[in-house]
Parts: sequence; structure tokens; C-alpha cells
Amino acid sequence: MFTIKNLIISAFSLFATVVFAGEAPQISQQELLTALKAPNHNIVVLDVRSKEEYQNGHLVNAINISHNTVAEKLNQLSQYKNSTVVVYCRSGRRAGIAEQILAENGFENLRHLTGDMNGWLKADLPVVTTKSAH
Repeated sequence: MFTIKNLIISAFSLFATVVFAGEAPQISQQELLTALKAPNHNIVVLDVRSKEEYQNGHLVNAINISHNTVAEKLNQLSQYKNSTVVVYCRSGRRAGIAEQILAENGFENLRHLTGDMNGWLKADLPVVTTKSAH
């Protein structure tokens, strides 16, 4: 029974990733980490979760623009049109929305982080927190 449950969860996760990740090709966690180590890389990591989620933990040097503000912040993002933009959220749905908006506005080098933040955390990869002290 335990393996059937895991199989169903895995199948749903794969389905959700395919459905919600839009048309952007995937980039694995390890591919991203390797690419970011290259000198003079042209990669921008875009976290499209909420400000609070971002502050609780995000990828190093990720830019935070919530998926529901991507359209209104296209001027700010336009400087990255010639970069590879790696998009992620918590599980894939919001990243897919952001990727669609970016693609419709001329961003051609989009990648979707495989597993999004849930996968990153599950793999115990490094995160940065920016919680403000109160």
C-alpha cells in the first residue's frame, strides 16, 4: 500500500509539472548549479512566489517578482531578455503562468526549474533567507 501511495504521488507530481510548467524546457537542479558556477554566465533566476515565501527561503541571487505582478513589471524584466531566465515557484503552477507571460513578451530563453522549490528543498540544496527582524 505504501508503494502504491508513493506511485500515485509521483505520478501526480509529474502530471502537475507537465501541466503547470508551460512550454519552457526544464533545467535540473544540478544543471542549474553547474551553469551558475561558470564564469560570466548569462543566467537570471526568477522566483515568482510571494514576497513572504521568498523571504523564508530562496535560491542564491534569485530575483523575486510575484507571478501576479510579472506583466506589470515587464519593463524591469526586459533587461534580461537576452539572458537565460530560470523560473520557479513552490510547485510549478505559478511559474507556468509567469513563463507564459514572459514568452508572449519576447523572452525566448526560458527554463523551468525541475521540481521547483519543493524539489530544491527535498534535495537539501542551499537556500538564502531574508527575513527582516522585528
